[in-house]
Amino acid sequence: MKKYLPKGFTMIELLIVIAILGILAVAVLSAINPLEQIRRGRDTSSRSDSEQLVNALERFYASRGFFPWQTSEGDTTGLAWTASTAGGAWTDILGDLMNAQELKSGFTARITAGTANPLYLYHNGLSSGNSVYGCFLPQSNSMRIGAAADCALRTSATDFPMTDACGGDCATGTYTSGMTCMLCLP
Repeated sequence: MKKYLPKGFTMIELLIVIAILGILAVAVLSAINPLEQIRRGRDTSSRSDSEQLVNALERFYASRGFFPWQTSEGDTTGLAWTASTAGGAWTDILGDLMNAQELKSGFTARITAGTANPLYLYHNGLSSGNSVYGCFLPQSNSMRIGAAADCALRTSATDFPMTDACGGDCATGTYTSGMTCMLCLP
């Protein structure tokens, strides 16, 4: 007569397998860093919004010969460092861009919402180096490092808002915790 052996796992075996799976899950989560991935996604959205805004301003300029904050061709009025949540000048600029059909109302509502990462615009008004800059403060470490490197590359640019976008500590090109280096386009 054969002796009956129960089939299945013992409680100890199950606990060991669960512990190993838990350790693997912690290792995978620490490698992926979900909070950094969420921040990177938000930064990518801010970068895209900034690109769309700068492109809309450049299209407006190409078709009219002046920017929305200027009155006519030859006007050298610049745009001071301005945040998208500030209202005032932003409301007028976005209204002009929507009237010119360069932006949709949904886009403007999204970038001026209180939950959005504020965008900043700057234009020095000079005819040489006539760039419009769209900037934002990155939240992810990878974009913060890129912003510091970008600031270091722009130290000699005469039309770039170095003081507002990079402060004094970002010109080195090396990001350290607590720095407020903006990522600017173009």
